[in-house]
Amino acid sequence: MSYKQNLGAVTVTASTVAVTRDAHAGVPIVLSRAAGIVATLPAATGSGVRYEFILAADASGDHIVKVANASDTMMGVAYLGNDSAGASCFYTADSSDTITLNGSTKGGYKGARVIVDDIAANVWAVLAYSEASGTEATPFSAAVS
Repeated sequence: MSYKQNLGAVTVTASTVAVTRDAHAGVPIVLSRAAGIVATLPAATGSGVRYEFILAADASGDHIVKVANASDTMMGVAYLGNDSAGASCFYTADSSDTITLNGSTKGGYKGARVIVDDIAANVWAVLAYSEASGTEATPFSAAVS
């Protein structure tokens, strides 16, 4: 079943959100809580569904996008930059399953975006970009067990 871009956006203000195809596919998911939000993706099946997260406030806590289970992984890149050090590109590792934007070295400022595509069973393609501060660090980790 294909999905199409819907009109509107979904704004999340709670500390957690379980991302679902029916509620979130094809619409911007606006993370509007400076203290941080943990967004858990559904299991990757190869459906082709895209989810896009946009930060509406500078993070004072961690904004996390993670997979639903230890079988899923992420592949892709994150571009982080600031005025003093230019931009850095970080790549996922084979075991990456979590993106953390921390409001500092790992990005997480207003306007940051994380795009995830369900491209195959157990595989999410990811692209993240954000302003960062200090010396940029990878936002990718293997945190789901």
